[in-house]
Amino acid sequence: MADKWSPDSWRGKPVVHMPDYPDQSVVDAVEAQLSISPPLVFAGEARRLKRSLGEVAEGKAFLLQGGDCAESFAEFHPDNIRDTFRVMLQMAVVLTFGAACPVVKVGRMAGQFAKPRSSPVEVIDGVELPSYRGDMINAMPFVEADRIPDPERLLRVYNQSASTLNLLRAFSQGGYADLHKVHQWNLGFVKDSALGDRYQDLADRLDETLAFMAACGLTPENTPQLHETDFYTCHEGLLLNYEEAMTRVDSTTGDWYDTSAHMVWIGDRTRQIDHAHVEYMRGICNPVAFKAGPTLDPDDMMRLIDTLNPANEAGRLTIISRMGADGVEEGLPKLLRRVKSEGRKVVWVCDPMHGNTIKAESGYKTRPFERILSEVRGFFNAHEAEGTYAGGVHFEMTGQDVTECTGGAQAISDANLQDRYHTHCDPRLNAKQALELAFLLAEILKENRDAIPQKIAAQS
Repeated sequence: MADKWSPDSWRGKPVVHMPDYPDQSVVDAVEAQLSISPPLVFAGEARRLKRSLGEVAEGKAFLLQGGDCAESFAEFHPDNIRDTFRVMLQMAVVLTFGAACPVVKVGRMAGQFAKPRSSPVEVIDGVELPSYRGDMINAMPFVEADRIPDPERLLRVYNQSASTLNLLRAFSQGGYADLHKVHQWNLGFVKDSALGDRYQDLADRLDETLAFMAACGLTPENTPQLHETDFYTCHEGLLLNYEEAMTRVDSTTGDWYDTSAHMVWIGDRTRQIDHAHVEYMRGICNPVAFKAGPTLDPDDMMRLIDTLNPANEAGRLTIISRMGADGVEEGLPKLLRRVKSEGRKVVWVCDPMHGNTIKAESGYKTRPFERILSEVRGFFNAHEAEGTYAGGVHFEMTGQDVTECTGGAQAISDANLQDRYHTHCDPRLNAKQALELAFLLAEILKENRDAIPQKIAAQS
């Protein structure tokens, strides 16, 4: 794919947000162990995801990305994996029905263990220590020994990711994803939701559709699409030594693939065009993405696009917009116009989480539900105004009943945050908030879909 590229060519470039390990010999030993470990995902799976994302780029499908802000060792449990997977399925069914198109499901799972931080140090009661940077690098307790970067954690990340992927594959293909089961879960949510009446119509129509399909002889027993689903994984490719160690040559094509995940992205803090993260990402054949914040210049964006997707291949590149509720309708249109005018094929995704983090009066970091929804609406409005396709959403969420984001039908208040604030980094939508957002988003998608024939009629 790329001239003069190798899995380690990033090492000759400037790099930021990588840990400084105290003993390089231990790092070398860990990297060597990872390099001979079995791949976590396979090149054929990554190619299949790229084809699906190509459908998104062409406006024929919709992308749902979601999962933990940062996975942890302490919360590693099959129930937690199952619950997040279940909510993703629930959201996908609602969105599929609302958008009347396939939904590509990509979980922030099985690898999302590292986070760039705004400050390299943390100060508590006059004591300064290195910041917690995710379980992949160091530990959360505010203790000097725990905050020292430990390369052995990379092996634990690999093993936990392997176990997570094994369970996700079982859930996806083993009957847990049966469409009728997912619908029953949604009916339970509608019944218990404070806004149940608002969602009842969609639930009723979906019920009628499933009954009609059964009457036509389409059952889970004879139609695999009703019984199983495709589910992919993604994470921010922050620790390049881990990504390099997991990079393999595909025996069928001779191309390089990062086998740590189906899709990897570059964060807003590491997308410098001449730096290491862009250098690494340009050479792998996985679908890749980069975050686009309010500081992204259109010229810099085009250089990133041309570096990461020089062949202008649909499905190769996703741009994840994270503008904030107050900045999306001002910051996004100029980027949309530039990409459209240059004829570049990209997937546009809205991340309404990272630009809407505030500090509550209680001292907790939170994300107000209404601000999240506002950015989503602004994202769709901008695409509608520019005649481009709003291709997906990207949420930090969990299947657990946490209290980290305020608002929503549950009316979580500042005072409620302390009840079940469990995140290891940034606040996440809980299961009910995530599903509520899916129902609201389905309404937006339906409105946009219904408006298309009217626009065509007005133009003719």
